[in-house]
Amino acid sequence: MSTHPRAVLLVTNSRRDEVREFAVAITRSLRDAGIDVRMGRDEINEFNDRGDGQGVSWIPIDPDEHGADGCELVIVLGGDGAILRGAERARSAGVPLLGINLGRVGFLAEAEREDADEVVHAIVERNWQTEERTTLDVSMHVGGVEAFRTWALNDVSIEKAAREHMVEILVEIDGRPVSRWGCDGVVCATPTGSTAYAFSAGGPVVWPEVEALLVVPISAHALFARPLVVSPSSVIALELPDPATHAVLWADGRRSVDVPAHARVEVRRHAEPVRLARLHRGPFADRLVAKFDLPVEGWRGRR
Repeated sequence: MSTHPRAVLLVTNSRRDEVREFAVAITRSLRDAGIDVRMGRDEINEFNDRGDGQGVSWIPIDPDEHGADGCELVIVLGGDGAILRGAERARSAGVPLLGINLGRVGFLAEAEREDADEVVHAIVERNWQTEERTTLDVSMHVGGVEAFRTWALNDVSIEKAAREHMVEILVEIDGRPVSRWGCDGVVCATPTGSTAYAFSAGGPVVWPEVEALLVVPISAHALFARPLVVSPSSVIALELPDPATHAVLWADGRRSVDVPAHARVEVRRHAEPVRLARLHRGPFADRLVAKFDLPVEGWRGRR
């Protein structure tokens, strides 16, 4: 048996009062069970500045540290934005991510705020299962030289840099040209991201266990501008052929870089997934209905 204390990393949206109150309660419950709770030094300072951190024993970490190394879980309190931030820490350490939704939709979250006691009990008892989610490997080449590289759990998008101008994007799949779109942008998404930006752009909802990648144009002025669902082994390339075109690349809406004319962006499945901690193995259809509040009155089920 290991002599090292058990530990989790807590990631929060510390600007919200209700999140800070929830974080204090969760931390005290875990500490009472003998589990150390790490949290970013900046977050701890904000808790203390707002008077919410007195008497709470967090282990501070710096942003450039591998704060999740040696942890059992990364626990995120907030909405999908906070969960995507937590995913950066969880993925680098190969640690499962457990989200508690304190936002609006919270599609990536495993639990709601009213489930706090159940979540703490599951963590103490190590009663969770791990589910792997596909991620994207994204690289940008300019003049044949790699100029930028990142990854994404939900999606990567190339969007026009100026509101008054469209962006011209040439779409290539597996080394063959497919179409050229004058558009507001293009979203490349994982099945996990199919309910996020790609969904808003008109893409399909894809069940998480489906192995596929999505390509969804945004407001394209083209005869053929349908969303594409391609093989998980496919390489998607987006080129900016127009010398007057300038765009911005976004990864999960968090990391961005300017995309100059004639740049080439390649998107493929990443070798490293993000691991989500699951407390319940319910059907994805139930999650879809609950999160989007879909009308299902009158359903009788199988007779």
